[in-house]
Amino acid sequence: MRLLLDTQVVLWQLSGDRDISNAAKDAISDARELRFSAVSYAEIGVKVAVGKLDVPADLIDRVDELGLRTLPLSAEHGLAVADLPVHHRDPFDRLLIAQAVTERMVVVTADQRFHDYPVTMIDAS
Repeated sequence: MRLLLDTQVVLWQLSGDRDISNAAKDAISDARELRFSAVSYAEIGVKVAVGKLDVPADLIDRVDELGLRTLPLSAEHGLAVADLPVHHRDPFDRLLIAQAVTERMVVVTADQRFHDYPVTMIDAS
């Protein structure tokens, strides 16, 4: 299975503040490909800039240690956002969903709003 991990799921794994579901753990351990989106790094950067989040200086290295490879944002991903229904306006979520749909990946997330979109997901909560 090819998995795209949502921002919050990776932050939980790094901080240890919250455990992810057994279904998510099993999927991650069995996955043939694990990805973390460049979009998630942008989301983290915005939250750090406005004071809503603190992250370690070695964040990229720590994400790499989890076995996650960065999924770049392509022009195709960006334009695929236009094909999604507008159930909510979070641009980061919409870009992650567009990436997952375009790349035929399963999203690991605790965000229940993802159910409203044409994407396969594993509930991490």
